[in-house]
Amino acid sequence: MAGENTPQARNGRANGLVDLYERAGYVRAEPPILQPADIFLELAGEELRRRLFLTTDDSGRELTLRPDLTIPVCRAHLAGGSPQRAAAYCYLGPVFRDRGGAAGEYLQAGIESFGRDDRAAADAECLALALESAKHYGCSALTIRMGDVGLFSALVAALKLPPAWQRRLLKNFNRSGTLEADLATLKHTPQQDAAHAGVLAALQGSDPAAARAFVTDLLSIAGISAVGGRTVEEIAERFLEQASLGATSGLAPETTAVLERYLAIAGDPDAALAELRALAADTTLDFGGALDQFEQRTGFIAAGGVDVASIRFATAFGRALDYYSGMVFELYDSAGRVKWPLVAGGRYDRLLTLLGSPQPVPAVGFAVWIAELEQAGAFR
Repeated sequence: MAGENTPQARNGRANGLVDLYERAGYVRAEPPILQPADIFLELAGEELRRRLFLTTDDSGRELTLRPDLTIPVCRAHLAGGSPQRAAAYCYLGPVFRDRGGAAGEYLQAGIESFGRDDRAAADAECLALALESAKHYGCSALTIRMGDVGLFSALVAALKLPPAWQRRLLKNFNRSGTLEADLATLKHTPQQDAAHAGVLAALQGSDPAAARAFVTDLLSIAGISAVGGRTVEEIAERFLEQASLGATSGLAPETTAVLERYLAIAGDPDAALAELRALAADTTLDFGGALDQFEQRTGFIAAGGVDVASIRFATAFGRALDYYSGMVFELYDSAGRVKWPLVAGGRYDRLLTLLGSPQPVPAVGFAVWIAELEQAGAFR
């Protein structure tokens, strides 16, 4: 066992992951370490700034050492041709992020798959390769946590909530604690912030373009160009959202009850599906297409040899990135000896659009945390 901890052996195991992915049809990608910072901040929020290693170029543009590899691989894919083309990439390399007392540089491996229309099969393949990645390090006793952002999106759309509430609920779905606060607010008529009540009242019911120009003019007159890293345009959008939320009276108790019932569903995927279909039948809400996709994916996962009963699915489970659009998952050491996920990922069909693609591109992938896998594998 001691020989397995030498640098040569550790590098060999990590490179073995790339071999595994290449045998499965993934081509190795090596995107630049230095990346535009604004892309990560726009997608993950300004709170990420304190964890990035930042610099600037000669023109003053802010750059960062890449904090992960998914976005750099997406950017490389976009630069290489039609965004819609089918392509599969794998990678292994350093990423950089301040993690408190832990090392700021660490190894990440993973895969990204673009352009596959057979989403359920692609999701199942992604999960199977994630499990193979863990087994490559001797980690077979795993806890599989899974959720589905697409299911929640379909439910919210079926509820026909006001657009501002739909955007807010979807944005906050992945953020711990905030969704519960949203539901509490939805039960009652929101109270506007007194400091901004006049502006918000003036905006309610206004034409969006005119309202945006009005707020932008107010901020410009006040000499405000940015607050907390937000531009004038972003501040204006926030005012418009608050005005729309303020115009929304509290929802009917049965509507919030549906959301609460949905978010309480948990179990293995088959058991969860039965509860979800019962919810759809009881409420006559139309989100059956998302449920059919969920069922199809579960079938592909089972056909791939994964014990579906071992998966801990929860409707309330998400990952703290706004661009996920479907299945999300994390793999943990089932004994709890490693506190962080070993592997994590999911479906993110919106991401390439946010990065510049004119059309959504089917996309799914995962990241592997080499240090955590090494730690978990050392206990076997």
